[in-house]
Amino acid sequence: MKSSLKIPKHWTFRNQAVAKHFDRHVREQLPWYGLATQAMANFGRHYIPSKGMVYDIGASTGNIGLAIKDTVDQRQARFIAIEESQEMADRYQGPPELVVADAMAYEYEPFDFAVCFLVLMFLPVQVRAAFLHRLQELTKPGGALVVVDKVQMPPGYVGTAFSRLTLQQKLITGTPPEAIIRKELSLAGYQRPLDPKSLPASARTFFQMGEFVGWIIEKEETHGTIAR
Repeated sequence: MKSSLKIPKHWTFRNQAVAKHFDRHVREQLPWYGLATQAMANFGRHYIPSKGMVYDIGASTGNIGLAIKDTVDQRQARFIAIEESQEMADRYQGPPELVVADAMAYEYEPFDFAVCFLVLMFLPVQVRAAFLHRLQELTKPGGALVVVDKVQMPPGYVGTAFSRLTLQQKLITGTPPEAIIRKELSLAGYQRPLDPKSLPASARTFFQMGEFVGWIIEKEETHGTIAR
């Protein structure tokens, strides 16, 4: 099987070829991508209220938005997708509205549900914890933030086993070994796995496949004093 994308030497989403082949490429390299995307639909049904506020942070071509669109429409929620790359935004096919902007600089409104899907590993290491804290603070009581990302592997043999599981899964899809290696080398200096310790203590794991993990971070409901 030939890879759908000629891997650039230095990976970037500001590339017409990367944007053009993104949807097929991400499924070649991450065979669990469809399953994790559908999990967003499940969480959306649980956490998006009537006329709620929803963000897709790092929207790419709109796959997450499409997964939760039925719930957004049925509950008349406001949905905003944020994507920094104009090349990716030009191929966006999710629900409106789309904003081309730096996710870290964007002025978010308090929200009920937000998804940060394969985004943090591309942000500077020194800003990730603060960005997550900011998003958590903006989550409304009863709402949730969902994060899916590549993580640093634990030390020892188990870390080796996890890394090899990631490689095995890519090979199972028929992705040529050369394409896998080229992609890994192209990501040097651009993609750095997330330290799970940077996530808040309230983060709950719902998914893991090799080096990739998904968490859901709830905002606890506030309970005021009932007047007697």
